[in-house]
Amino acid sequence: MPTHFKELFIPTLREDPAEADTRSHKLLLRGGYIRQLAAGIYSLLPLGQRSFLKIIAIVREEMNAIGGQEFLLPALHPADLWRETGRFDDMGEILFRLKDRSQRDLVLGPTHEEVFTAIARDELRSYKQLPQIWYQIQNKFRDEARAKSGLLRVRQFTMKDSYSFDLDSDGLDAAYDKHDRAYRTIFTRCGLEFVAVEAHSGAMGGSSSQEFMVRSDAGEDDIAACSACGYSANLAKATSRLQPVEDSDPEGRQPAKVHTPGQKTIAEIEAFLGWPASRQIKSLVYMAGETPVMVLVRGDHELNETKLAVAAGVAEVRPATDEEIQDLMGAAAGSLGPVNLPQNLTVLTDDALRDRRNMACGANQDDYHLIGVTPGEHFTPHWEELRTVASGEGCPTCDGTLEVFRAIEVGHIFKLGTKYSEALGANVLDSAGKAVPVVMGSYGIGVERILASAVELYGDDAGIVLPPSIAPFDVILVLVKASDRDQQQAAERFTGELEATGLEVLVDDRNERPGVKFKDAELIGIPVRITLGRGLATGVVELTDRRTGQTVETSVDEITAAVRAILARAGGT
Repeated sequence: MPTHFKELFIPTLREDPAEADTRSHKLLLRGGYIRQLAAGIYSLLPLGQRSFLKIIAIVREEMNAIGGQEFLLPALHPADLWRETGRFDDMGEILFRLKDRSQRDLVLGPTHEEVFTAIARDELRSYKQLPQIWYQIQNKFRDEARAKSGLLRVRQFTMKDSYSFDLDSDGLDAAYDKHDRAYRTIFTRCGLEFVAVEAHSGAMGGSSSQEFMVRSDAGEDDIAACSACGYSANLAKATSRLQPVEDSDPEGRQPAKVHTPGQKTIAEIEAFLGWPASRQIKSLVYMAGETPVMVLVRGDHELNETKLAVAAGVAEVRPATDEEIQDLMGAAAGSLGPVNLPQNLTVLTDDALRDRRNMACGANQDDYHLIGVTPGEHFTPHWEELRTVASGEGCPTCDGTLEVFRAIEVGHIFKLGTKYSEALGANVLDSAGKAVPVVMGSYGIGVERILASAVELYGDDAGIVLPPSIAPFDVILVLVKASDRDQQQAAERFTGELEATGLEVLVDDRNERPGVKFKDAELIGIPVRITLGRGLATGVVELTDRRTGQTVETSVDEITAAVRAILARAGGT
């Protein structure tokens, strides 16, 4: 039975909503796909739900294809389970916490490692029950500090999260590879252009992880990639090859204090002393939990706070306040350096300063700096990879050059190892009868983000453009004059023919001007538009490819083949 535009709830908007800040946010609101209930909380309307269900169907097919077994777990969790793994505290303010009427602590699940591991703990006894791949498609809740950009950063969203349980690391590697292949297939079927990158595991933990990213200025992640060899990594993991810097001063020089009144920034010292930024040490004080650390990077480099948190062994870090710096160092920021530090203050030093000598830094006295400072000689560094990679730097794996760009994360896979199984006591007996913790992996896909990413990639000034595989309908059939009997009969005929081949058709037989119908068809992003107008008298209709905007005349006897050809070219089928 055909679906009629006039019967479907499609509340389109002619103007961009004032609160929308990205292409997908604007167009999904204008196209009647979503509506905002509160900050970071959205309702999916009929068009959005149709696309959403198509994405889920693709995800489910590919997860089942690798042996995944589908669960549906509660979104409401007892807090004690999260305390067992330490994440009740480690997750920080992003975790929604509440109490029931008996004052027991509960959380809304931002992810489900704890719950799935608890099931494994209670039900898996022997290595003979392994391997297992369990998954669900379930709501998640995260109290985002900056819920924005429509479906890209929300407080309630839908995730496909899966978990693998194996006896050893070889089994984990196999499960990880299965998910890697499945994810590439899922995103390809959804019509996305994506790149897989090395990633930081964050609060999830584990030995390694990989993100699947869609390049877009609307993204919140920065990716470094090399087009020559294919190297790619999130900036929280990326490294680069730096050009050597010539330290021309003679060896053995001792630090000398120089007066630098009012000069605090790297640029000011460069101008005042004639000492280039690449030969300065930028000295920063951060708090790693309750512990202060001094962080050193080259003057022309930027610190990556995620790398610092990993190096310091904490979930997150923050810059020390002016008061904390003054109390600790006896000097203000801008005059700090690693020579003659307070006792027991750890100095984390970026690898780019390794083998450097005769550099400039603060003297830990207001309005004074030191020149002639050599790492490893005048202070004791703890070497770490701390800096943020920049565009134009050399690729670490070839002679190519890195490009840094923004991207949207649509999937993330993790090798968890035994972090959760050890914390929760999820053990099995191996072939020798010894109890060992199961080895786990965790794998997530953001369903709404797939939809939003597609709109970011392909949307244009006229509206949404979606790959056929996730578009709410394949074809929109527009009657130029809804009251015309010939057009009505042709619409019924063509709808039947197209639906018989498995295509989904939306019929626009509203009593509106043709221009209004055409604009709505473009706005909601249906891949193919068939226009029934005067050409019917001579056996001709117009077919418009939404992605290219190209319109061709087609014989009424060749409509199905012509539509199929356009859909095939549009990809994502």
